[in-house]
Amino acid sequence: MAIFLNTSGTSFYLEKLIKDASERVILISPFLKLNDRIKELLEDKNRLKIDIRIVYGKSELQPAEINWLKELSFVRTSFCKNLHAKCYLSEDSCIITSLNLYEFSQVNNNEMGVLIDKYTDVDMYKDAYEEAQRIIRISDEVRISLETIARDADSPTSGKNSAEKSSVPTIKTEKLTTSKLAKKLGCRTKELLTKLVTDGYLEGSDDDHKLTEKGTGIGAEMKKGRYGEYFIWPESFSP
Repeated sequence: MAIFLNTSGTSFYLEKLIKDASERVILISPFLKLNDRIKELLEDKNRLKIDIRIVYGKSELQPAEINWLKELSFVRTSFCKNLHAKCYLSEDSCIITSLNLYEFSQVNNNEMGVLIDKYTDVDMYKDAYEEAQRIIRISDEVRISLETIARDADSPTSGKNSAEKSSVPTIKTEKLTTSKLAKKLGCRTKELLTKLVTDGYLEGSDDDHKLTEKGTGIGAEMKKGRYGEYFIWPESFSP
């Protein structure tokens, strides 16, 4: 039976969900600015090589989050446009709530949510998990980096010496999943897969596609995740 959670209850069970996870953690939140306790728990899961997926919906990540994320090898981060859902899952439980993964929300706001147990709320957990997977599939997986960019000494507005540099946080989305590439090209995923086979970038049919030499030649890659294989394509690719 689902349990009602207020603000403090949501924070408590969110920490417990992450702490008790032994296979996977999925965190879906429009805003991403984690408190130190959540960071510590995720760092511990990263050391244990637990698969962690974070999906967020606002691109204005703070430098502190960028620096922290890029150090975690087992955390995959995705950006989902128009994301408003707040849902946190492990292999055993799920929290659906109004609480963002944002320090201010966890301290100042009045929040509500529900805790769903996989074994006592089987259908509800299954529906929430499947929707979380759908959100992950339609999201752009990104590589987080912090780069030092030299200012242009010839810029008419800078007036700075060419040796002066500043640290600028950047989010790079270098490759798209097949579904996101299809959306960018204005077609259905199935239609794009058919065209990729016809043009020689893939071989096979239905759910058994393989990259060809031509496909790898343009920079496409096959990735093997915990939930199956998928392809990623250069952003600029247009078959």
